[in-house]
Amino acid sequence: MSNSVGHNLLNQSLLQSKLNSSGFPANTLQQAACVNQVSARNRKSPTLKKLSGNNLVVRRPKLAMGSRRPISVVPRAVLTTDTASEVAETFNLDGSIEMQVVVGAPTPGSSTQVNIQVAYSSDSLLLHWGGINDRKEKWVLPSRHPQGTKVYKNKALRTPFSKSGSNSVLKIEIDDPAIQAIEFLIFDESRNRWFKNNGGNFHVKLPLKEKLSSSVSVPEDLVQIQAYLRWERKGKQMYNPEQEKEEYEAARSELLEEVARGTSIREIRARLMKKNDGDDTKEPSPSDIKEPSPSVIKEPSHTDSKKIPEDLVQTQAYIRWEKAGKPNYSPDQQLREFEEARNELQIELDKGASLDEIRKKITKGEIKTKVTKHLQGKKYFSTGQIQRKKRELMHILNKYEAKPVDEKVLSKPRDLTTVELLAKEKEEQDGNPVLNKSIYKLDDKELLVFVTKPSGKTKVFLATDSREPITLHWALSKNNAGEWSEPPPNVLPQGSVSLHGAVETPFTSSSAKSSCEVQSVDIEIEDESFKGMPFVLQSAGKWFKNRGSDFYVNFSAARAPKQLQKDAGDGKGTAKTLLEKIAGLESEAQKSFMHRFNIAADLINEAKGAGELGLAGILVWMRFMATRQLIWNKNYNVKPREISKAQDRLTDSLQDIYISQPQYQELLRMIMSTVGRGGEGDVGQRIRDEILVLQRNNDCKGAMMEEWHQKLHNNTSPDDVVICQALIEYIKNDFDTSFYWKTLNENGITKERLLSYDRAIHSEPNFRRDQRDGLLRDLGNYLRTLKAVHSGADLESAISNCMGYKSEGQGFMVGVKINPISGLPSGFPDLLRFILEHVEDKNVEALLEGLLEARQELRPVLSKSTNRLKDLLFLDIALDSTVRTAIERGFEELNSAGPEKIMYFITLVLENLALSSNDNEDLIYCWKGWNHAISMLKSNNDNWALYAKSVLDRTRLALAHKAEWYLQVLQPSAEYLGSLLGVDQWAVNIFTEEIIRSGSAASLSSLLNRLDPVLRKTAHLGSWQVISPVEAVGYVVVVDELLAVQNKSYGQPTILVAKSVKGEEEIPDGTVAVLTPDMPDVLSHVSVRARNSKVCFATCFDPNILSDLQSREGKLLHLKPTSADVTYSEVKEDELAGASSTPSHEDIPALKLVKKKFSGRYAISAEEFTSEFVGAKSRNIGYLKGKVPSWVGIPTSVALPFGVFEKVLSEGSNKEVAGKVENLKRKLKEGDVSALKEIRETVLQLKASPQLVQELETTMKSSGMPWPGDEGEQRWEQAWLAIKKVWASKWNERAYFSTKKVKLDHDYLCMAVLVQEIINADYAFVIHTTNPSSGDSSEIYAEVVKGLGETLVGAYPGRALSFIAKKNDLNSPQLLGYPSKPIGLFIRRSIIFRSDSNGEDLEGYAGAGLYDSVPMDEEEQVVVDYSSDPLLVDGNFQQSILSSIARAGSAIEELYGSPQDIEGVIRDGKLYVVQTRPQM
Repeated sequence: MSNSVGHNLLNQSLLQSKLNSSGFPANTLQQAACVNQVSARNRKSPTLKKLSGNNLVVRRPKLAMGSRRPISVVPRAVLTTDTASEVAETFNLDGSIEMQVVVGAPTPGSSTQVNIQVAYSSDSLLLHWGGINDRKEKWVLPSRHPQGTKVYKNKALRTPFSKSGSNSVLKIEIDDPAIQAIEFLIFDESRNRWFKNNGGNFHVKLPLKEKLSSSVSVPEDLVQIQAYLRWERKGKQMYNPEQEKEEYEAARSELLEEVARGTSIREIRARLMKKNDGDDTKEPSPSDIKEPSPSVIKEPSHTDSKKIPEDLVQTQAYIRWEKAGKPNYSPDQQLREFEEARNELQIELDKGASLDEIRKKITKGEIKTKVTKHLQGKKYFSTGQIQRKKRELMHILNKYEAKPVDEKVLSKPRDLTTVELLAKEKEEQDGNPVLNKSIYKLDDKELLVFVTKPSGKTKVFLATDSREPITLHWALSKNNAGEWSEPPPNVLPQGSVSLHGAVETPFTSSSAKSSCEVQSVDIEIEDESFKGMPFVLQSAGKWFKNRGSDFYVNFSAARAPKQLQKDAGDGKGTAKTLLEKIAGLESEAQKSFMHRFNIAADLINEAKGAGELGLAGILVWMRFMATRQLIWNKNYNVKPREISKAQDRLTDSLQDIYISQPQYQELLRMIMSTVGRGGEGDVGQRIRDEILVLQRNNDCKGAMMEEWHQKLHNNTSPDDVVICQALIEYIKNDFDTSFYWKTLNENGITKERLLSYDRAIHSEPNFRRDQRDGLLRDLGNYLRTLKAVHSGADLESAISNCMGYKSEGQGFMVGVKINPISGLPSGFPDLLRFILEHVEDKNVEALLEGLLEARQELRPVLSKSTNRLKDLLFLDIALDSTVRTAIERGFEELNSAGPEKIMYFITLVLENLALSSNDNEDLIYCWKGWNHAISMLKSNNDNWALYAKSVLDRTRLALAHKAEWYLQVLQPSAEYLGSLLGVDQWAVNIFTEEIIRSGSAASLSSLLNRLDPVLRKTAHLGSWQVISPVEAVGYVVVVDELLAVQNKSYGQPTILVAKSVKGEEEIPDGTVAVLTPDMPDVLSHVSVRARNSKVCFATCFDPNILSDLQSREGKLLHLKPTSADVTYSEVKEDELAGASSTPSHEDIPALKLVKKKFSGRYAISAEEFTSEFVGAKSRNIGYLKGKVPSWVGIPTSVALPFGVFEKVLSEGSNKEVAGKVENLKRKLKEGDVSALKEIRETVLQLKASPQLVQELETTMKSSGMPWPGDEGEQRWEQAWLAIKKVWASKWNERAYFSTKKVKLDHDYLCMAVLVQEIINADYAFVIHTTNPSSGDSSEIYAEVVKGLGETLVGAYPGRALSFIAKKNDLNSPQLLGYPSKPIGLFIRRSIIFRSDSNGEDLEGYAGAGLYDSVPMDEEEQVVVDYSSDPLLVDGNFQQSILSSIARAGSAIEELYGSPQDIEGVIRDGKLYVVQTRPQM
C-alpha cells in the first residue's frame, strides 16, 4: 500500500483511471469518506494528504477545515456507566432451550458489550451473525470480533461459543458507532442443527451512545493519525471504502469523547505524536500551537484570518521530500512532513507574502526549507523498476512427495463393453492392415468405426450396440477431407438410398457374423482416389454428430496411424476406477458446465483418496474439457449464475485440499487453471444481465449480437471471452472483420464451432461507426465480467478479484461488489499496479522482476487457510502464466544480449518454476548455481563458462526429471480416459507435451538452448566429448535408449545414435560406435566397456549435428574421432571391407574359467586373500595394505571365499531352495530369460548355517571390524540379506548376457564376497592413471563426486567433476569440467558387501562392475548444493584434494608397475583407496 508523493502528484489522473479499470479499490483505509460530501466536491483544491503505506501520498480533498458539522457534548456526570442501563432479553430455542442476551449500554470511549448465554452444551456451537446499519437490510461485518471468528462467504461472521458448565457463553464487543443492532442465528455444526427466531433471525438492538453536542471540532490531521492507529491495532486489514469511512468516523468519535472528558487538543496531539519519538523530524514547538478557547476548539494556526491552501502544502511537502532524497517515510513521518511544509509556508505568510506570491515562490523553489538528505530508502519501485527484497533462496523450499496409493485400490477390473469386445474380435480375425479403429459415444451407447486395407480396396465397418433403428447418412471425400460427394452406385450397400450429394444406409443386425449383438454397416470402396468418408447418424428423429461436427473417417495410410484410437488397455498407472466412473458420467457432464463442475465437485473426495493419480485423473478430464475435446453444452439451458455457483463449489473443494494435502499443490494449481474462478450469485448473473444493457445502450439488438446474446443466455462458456475480445479487435481496427476472425481462429474458434453451439452464431458483426466509443467501453467492461467467471488465469481479472471492485447495477441488472482480501502484505497493491502498468512493455526485465516479487510476497499467504484462498491462488496462477508470456516476448530483447543477461533471465524463470513446483529442491540449487556463475563472470574468473556449462547441464536434467514426472503421472490417465471418452488420438498423444509447453519449463529450455553454444565456445569445449576415440564405419541406427537394445545382436556394423545412455548398459553385438546427446561419465561402466571393446563412444552437445546424424538413419558413415572432435562422412559399401568393426559373436574365442570349490572356510581375513579363496578385487586391496604411503588409508577387509554360496545352497536347510534353483537354471538354458529374475528371488530365500554365522563373526571381530549382530538380530538379518543379494547378482541380466557373448561358462563363475567397513564419504573418486580419452600415459585422469562412488560408476544422471594432472607436476591439477550430478549418496556407519567373482579382470574381458556391491544399510539420496561446496568455491581446498588424488594414483601405479583403475573416497580431508585393478 505504498507509493511516493511524487508519483501521486505527477500521475494522479493516470493512476485514478488505472485503479478504476483494473479493479483496485477506489480508496484505501485512510481515504475515509467525509462527513460533508457536498462541501468536499465544491473544494477547488485538487488534493489532500492521506496515510498510505510507507511513503507520502495524496488524495482528493473531502472537507475544508472548520466546515464540519457541530457535535454536541454531554456533561461528564451524565456519562458515568450505570449497570442498570444494561438491556436483557430472553429467547426460547425450540421451546426447551433458553437463551439470554444481555447488552451493556456504552459510555463514550467504550464499546458496546453483548453477552449471550445458551442453556445448551456443545463443542460445535456457533454464532452466525452480522451487524445492521441504519436503513440497511444487508448485514455488515464489524471489524472487531472475538477470537476464533471466521468470515463466512463474505456475508456473515461465525464465532464459536465457549462451554461453561452446562451452558454455552459468548461475549461480543461492538465499537462501531454506525452499527445499531446485531442479527444472528445459532448453529450446531456437528449436528447440522439451526436455531432460529420463529423461522427468522434473532434481532437485538444496541443502545445508542450518548451524543456529544457542542461546536467542538478536532483537527483533521489528528483524526487521520487516530484512524491509522486503529488500523494498525487491528492488524492492518484491507478495508473496503465503506469500512474505511466507518473507521474514520469511529476515530473522530474517540477523539471527541476525549475532548468531552476534558482532554485538551494539545494533550491529544502530544499523546499521538509520542509514538514517533524516534523520528528525526522536528515536532512543532509549543509556541506553534495555540491553546483552544473553552467554547470552541479548532485546528491551531498562526493566523485566524488566512489559511494555507492544502494544494500548496502538498506541493511544498513534495519539494521537501525530493530534497531529502525521496526517502521511504512511515505514515506518521508523512504527517510530520506535511506539518513542516505548512509551517514553512506559514512563516512566509506571516512575513506579509500573499498566497499568490507564495505560490510563485514555490514554483521557483524560493521557499526556504531545511531538510536532512536521507540515504535512498528502500522503495518497492521507482517509475521504471522495482527494488526486490533480499531473501534466502531456501525459504521457498518444497520437499513434498506424493505417496503412492495401493494400485488395488485404484484399479478394479472393468468388463469390456460390447463394442470394445467387437473391436478386439475384429482385430484378431481380420489379417489386413488396420487404418482406423475408433470408438465414439452415442449417448449411453457406442459406435465402432473399423477401417482396413485389403489389396486394392478400402473396407469400412461401422457397428453400434444401440437397439433402436439407426441410419447412416454418408458421402465420400475426393478432393478435400470432409467434403460431401455422392458415392458411386457400385459401393452402395443393400438397402441404401441415394440423395442429392449423399447416401442413406440403414444399419442391420449382424449377430450372425459376430459373438456380439450389434447393428452394423459394411462398405467396400475399390476406387483408391477417395480420401475419406464424412457421415452423421440418425435415430428416432435425432441426429448424432462428433462433438457438434460431422464424423470423418480418413482413408490415408500415411495419416491414419496418427488418428488411430488406442484400445482402452488395462488402465495401469491410473486411478482406473475413478476414470471409469468419469467416463460413465460424461454423457451427463456434456449437458452443461454446471453439470460438469458439479460432477467434478462430487468426485473430488474420491480423487483425493486415490492420491496423486486420482487428482491427475481429474486434471486430465478438466483439460480435455478446456481444450474443447469434450462437448461443452448439449441441448440444456442453464443460467450463468448456476455455472458460476458450480465452479465456486468445485474451486472451494480444491482450495481445501490445497491446504490439507500440500503434496498435491502442483496438480491442484493445474486443475484450477483449467476451471474458471466462478463465484456465487451476482458475478455469474451479470453475464446474462450485462449483455442486455450493452445491447440497449448501444442500439445493437439484432443480427450477430442477438445470436451471441441467445448463446450467452442458453449456456455461457470460455469461448465467450474470445468472442468478446474478437469484437473489440474488430472495432479497434476500423471495423475490419478480418481482425474478428483472426482473433477467433488464433484461439481455436472456427466458423464451424460458432455454428455448432446450441444457439448458433451465423452472422458476422456489423456495427455503425457512431457506436464505436460506447461499444469499446461497454465491451471492455463486459470482458472483465466474463473473465471473472471463466478466466482463472487472467491477470487483470485475478488482480481485481483480490483487490476488490464494484460494478453498479443498472435497472434490472444486479450490482456486483467484490471486497478486497484482508491481510495482504504491505505495499502489495502498489506492486500489482506496477505490474499492470508494465504488462505490455517490450523490454520485459522490470516486468519479470515485478511478477516474481509479487509471487514471493504472495507465497506465505498461500499457506494459510482463508475463505478467499482460491482468489489468491488464481492470482498466483495468473502471475505465473504472465511470467511465461513475458519471457517469450522478451526473447527478441535477448537476441543481442550477452551471456550475463541471458543467465539472469534463466534465474528469473527458474525462480518462477520453483515457486510453482511441489518438489523444488533441485531447481533451487540450479538457481543458486546460476547466481554463482554470474558472480564468477562479474569477477572475471577464467572458469566461469566451464562452471556455467555444468549448471546448464544440471538444469537440463532437472527439466528432464520434471518432464518424466508429468509423463509418468499424467500420460497413462490421458491415454486411458481418452480411449474411454473417444478423444482424438492426436490430442492424447501430445497431452503431456502440451502441459509442459504451457509452463515455464519450455521457456527455460529455450533460454538454455540459446546459451549453450556461447558457453561451449567460451570454455573451448567444442561440440563433442570423445570418451572412446576409435575410428569406425557402420550403418546408422537411431534408438531411444541404449538399454532397450543392449541384448540385441546386429548383423552388420552399426553406429547407434541413442538419445539416452545411463551408464550401466552393455554395448550390443555388432555395434562399432555409440553417439549420444546424453552425458555418461568418462569412467562409467559403459564408457569403460566401450574402450575395452574398441567401440567409438562420444557425446554430442550440438543439437544440429545430432539432428543431422539422425537424419542419416540407414546410411553408411565413416567416423573419424580425435580426443576432442568427431568428423563423419557417407561412404560406399565397398569401403566397408577392411574397416574397423567389433568382432561378431562367433569370432570371439571362448574364455576358460576354473571352477572353484569350497575350501572348508566360511570367512577369511585380509592376510589370507589368495587366488584360491578370492578374486582380484580382494587380493589387490590386501596387497596395498602397508605398501602405499601412510597418508593413504586402506579400509579393513574380510571375505566370504569362493564356494561358500554353493556350500550354503547344498545344506539340508536349503534343500527346497536348491531344487528351485536347479529347475530355473534348466529353464534358463532352454532360452527363457525370465528365469533370471526368478533365480535371484529364490536365492534370497537361503538360510545361513550357524557355522557360517559363527565364523564370520569371529573373523570380523578379530580384524577389528564391528559385528552387525551385536546391534541385534535384525541387524544381522540385514547383513545376511546383503550377502545373498551379492550372490544373486550372478544372475542379473547385464552380467548373464555379457558372459554369454564371450562364451564364458556361467556355471563355472564363482562369487566371493569382500566385506569392508563403509567410510561415510564426503567425496568419492575414480582414477585412470593413463588418460582414457587420449591414451596419454603422461597424465592421470580422475573424476570426483559428492558422497559415495555409486553415483559415479552407476546409472546416475549428470557429470562428475573431472580433471587431469601431469605425472611430472602432480600438484597442479587442471580442471576439465565441473559436476552436474544432482544426487549424492550418503550412508550411516555401516558394512558393504562387494562382489568379487573369478570372472572379473580376465585377459581380453572386462567383467568388473557387472555384479553388485550391496551396503547393509540403504543409502540416503541427497540433492546436492554445489554453490557452497568448498571443492568448487575454495581454490586452496580444491587444489589440495585434487592433487592428493593424483599423487595417490601415481603411487599405486608405481607400486604395480602398470596403469591402474582406482576407486577411493575422501573423508574429512583424508584419502582412502577402496579398490584397484589394472586399467583396461
